[in-house]
Amino acid sequence: MIRTAALDALPVREAVPALLSALDDHGTAVLSAPPGTGKTTLVPLVLAGLVGGGPRRRVVVAEPRRIAARAAARRMAWLLGEQVGGAVGFTVRGERVVGPDTVVEVVTTGVLLQRLQRDQELTGVDVVILDECHERHLDADTVAAFLLDVRETLRPELRLVAASATTDSAGWAHVLGRGGPGGAPVVEAAGVSYPVETVWAPPTRPVRPPHGMRVDPAQLTHVASVVRRALAERDGDVLCFLPGVGEIARVAGQLGGVDAEVLQLHGRAPAAAQDAALSVADHRRVILSTAVAESSLTVPGVRVVVDSGLAREPRVDHARGLGALATVRASRAAGRQRAGRAGREAPGAVYRCWAEAEDGRLAAFPAPEIRIADLAQFALQAACWGDPDAAGLALLDPPPAGAMAAAREVLVAVGAVDPAGAVTARGLRMARLGLHPRLARALLDGSAALGARRAAEVVALISEEPPREYGDDLAGAWRQARAGGDGYAARWRAEARRLERAVSPAGRTAGDGAAPRAPLGSGAAPDDAAAGFVAALAFPERVAKAKGSGAFLMAGGTAAEVGDGSGLRRAPWLAVAVADRPPHSASARVRLAAVLDEDTARVAAGHLLTDGEEVRWEDGDLVARSAERLGAIELAVRPLRSPDPALVRAALLDGLRFEGLGLLRWSPDALALRSRLGFLHRTLGGAWPDVADDQALLERADEWLEPELSRARRRADLGRIDAGKALNRLLPWATGEAVRLDELAPERLEVPSGSRIRLDYSAEHGRPVLAVKLQELFGLAETPRLAGVPVLVHLLSPAGRPAAVTSDLASFWQGGYRAVRAELRGRYPKHPWPEDPATAEPTRHTNARLRR
Repeated sequence: MIRTAALDALPVREAVPALLSALDDHGTAVLSAPPGTGKTTLVPLVLAGLVGGGPRRRVVVAEPRRIAARAAARRMAWLLGEQVGGAVGFTVRGERVVGPDTVVEVVTTGVLLQRLQRDQELTGVDVVILDECHERHLDADTVAAFLLDVRETLRPELRLVAASATTDSAGWAHVLGRGGPGGAPVVEAAGVSYPVETVWAPPTRPVRPPHGMRVDPAQLTHVASVVRRALAERDGDVLCFLPGVGEIARVAGQLGGVDAEVLQLHGRAPAAAQDAALSVADHRRVILSTAVAESSLTVPGVRVVVDSGLAREPRVDHARGLGALATVRASRAAGRQRAGRAGREAPGAVYRCWAEAEDGRLAAFPAPEIRIADLAQFALQAACWGDPDAAGLALLDPPPAGAMAAAREVLVAVGAVDPAGAVTARGLRMARLGLHPRLARALLDGSAALGARRAAEVVALISEEPPREYGDDLAGAWRQARAGGDGYAARWRAEARRLERAVSPAGRTAGDGAAPRAPLGSGAAPDDAAAGFVAALAFPERVAKAKGSGAFLMAGGTAAEVGDGSGLRRAPWLAVAVADRPPHSASARVRLAAVLDEDTARVAAGHLLTDGEEVRWEDGDLVARSAERLGAIELAVRPLRSPDPALVRAALLDGLRFEGLGLLRWSPDALALRSRLGFLHRTLGGAWPDVADDQALLERADEWLEPELSRARRRADLGRIDAGKALNRLLPWATGEAVRLDELAPERLEVPSGSRIRLDYSAEHGRPVLAVKLQELFGLAETPRLAGVPVLVHLLSPAGRPAAVTSDLASFWQGGYRAVRAELRGRYPKHPWPEDPATAEPTRHTNARLRR
């Protein structure tokens, strides 16, 4: 029997007429409704004609998470007075509960994505509801873009609703209304919410900020203490938000003895545990949850929220191919969502485990996955859809060009697309496996070499990282999962069976391409060898060779380290399945890997094998050798006796760029010439070359370092190149200006005493410097000028020490000279100090010498 009272109590029912009208007029609509209004449960039932008396339609509801899909289906079935599998059913990866009478089917966005790839028209489906759009998961954005494409090209009658609690209504309206004026209609539903008091509860002592997957244990201890405080100060159940399963387990371990049942709510939790958290209880509870409870689920009885302020987001280091989840500060929007869970049924409170002053510095919204995630799977889906660059898809945010380029490289390497980006037959099969393309490649090629079951078991193990207590040895974790009776082992077995069915019986089909043949003998290879081969197929760039003391070098060029006490430390080779790189660390940290041998590494990462001449600048000299490499890993090296002269020249230029032109022979005259030419370039420009900058000179190496550079074979040969002689080749001989070098920037300048004084052109201020004894300039009325620039005169005492600096001799003789004369005539009485230096005879000598 339909529970009419419960349906009538859902606030969203007031917005249903407007939604139906919008869909009738436009075919698309945005439904903005706060959590708890019934948008996930009442709206699908109305659109399907199961309540409200409307026409019968087939409705598909897409949820971002499996736990939310199951819960939504159960709730709708309960409202109809039925069991799941009747009028309402659900499909998630590895589980399908539908029947012949099912008209509302709740699926995950990943399942809907696969369904669209198999049947672009979505035959038999009348309405699609994309729930929780505000979370901006990549699958959800992709599904929305594909559905809009279907509406425009194949099925304009297909109705589409984007539903969310805190969606960017304007953005989604624009996307859903593509091609129409004003965008799709936005229907807003008022929610019933109670006031929620905010209690700021920062740690009393500083805690380290999160990095990678790591959370400071002190932060988790603080969260547990806030939960205890909330239990003591407030009534009702406590819902505590934590970033991941590991943190939930640790906080649960610190809540022993509290006067409440402690439950764990997350996607990996057993179905019974999920049901217990989502059901009404007659006793007090503490529910420790991931972000799954922010908006997708209703947790009854909650009056208090404890918010750790942390969340998990995908991150990827495209240069190193290391993708993983990262712990980050939750956005302000997520904070509002979490706090709202305390006011769903009555007034409540939220305890925020950070200072109020920090709140304004948090990001306003979570980053869309398309901006930050590994896009290999998205790129494959787009290629299968016929739009490899995703240029024609209606996306709220375009995929970053760099991330798409990195994704394309991965897809080409695994044979999913051709170099032009078009999907291959193998790529189509990969896309239907519901795996990352790397894991799909490992499953297909691993099945051909090891058999479908063993390959599927290892891939299932890699696709959902096993618990920490399973250890870091992939083969050991495999054995433990086989024997395990925990929740992870049960999920692993179900996923392994699904993958085995997907590739059985033959392991690969026509069009897959030739699978690499593992040097493992037969399908009866030892677990360690089989695990290593499959992991290496998935991540060939992470094949790693030992460097000693637990240190490894991966084929992709990243250093990696194995933890102390790990049994993997003595392995000669590893296939790294899971790794992350802590901030400010040059090395990746191995979290899960299998022992490997060189032969298997060569096969699995065969596309990274190179064998050729290497001529490069290394450790201060030219190195020429023939090298066989597996990516960055050196396998075999032989010296080259007659390297390619072009490669030698290029390597020597690299050496000059790295160490500078000081590798050449610079005599004092050569250094002086460089300074003189630098002065003329700064002053006159034009034909006078830029010689002050090493890079500028190296760009013109053909003009001034030949033929000596092409004759050089090693560092010592560079040291024999006369840099001064070479620089002369850059003078403007063609214009005739070169002959004016000594006129415009002479090496020496004759002063009134007859001395020829060397000029210094190297001063930072750019003017030539004339350092000369003061008495040698007597009678010189004006400052000498070079290329129109007055020289800077450093006037020296008879002992050669600085006495004054001027660029205006006339002014100095009239003013500054008197002070210098008064100071120095007593110190140097044997030298002339005339009253009028402008008319005195210049001299290098003392008074006595002058009288001779």
